Amino acid sequence: MRISIDRELCEGNAVCEALAPLTFDLDENDQARVLADALRPDGEVSEDHRALVERAVDGCPRLAISVTDQP
Repeated sequence: MRISIDRELCEGNAVCEALAPLTFDLDENDQARVLADALRPDGEVSEDHRALVERAVDGCPRLAISVTDQP
């Protein structure tokens, strides 16, 4: 699962961090980012995080987060 964050839309509300704290936090500019510890060597996020990531996607007030599944 690959996560994309539209930095133009992100307002730094930190809803993603609250809903999926092992996957997201805010950077020094108060923009959402995926934590390095959540990434596998191939750059994707483990399926173990899926349920909380989907909650964060749905909870983002600006709809700045999207998830795609790579074959």
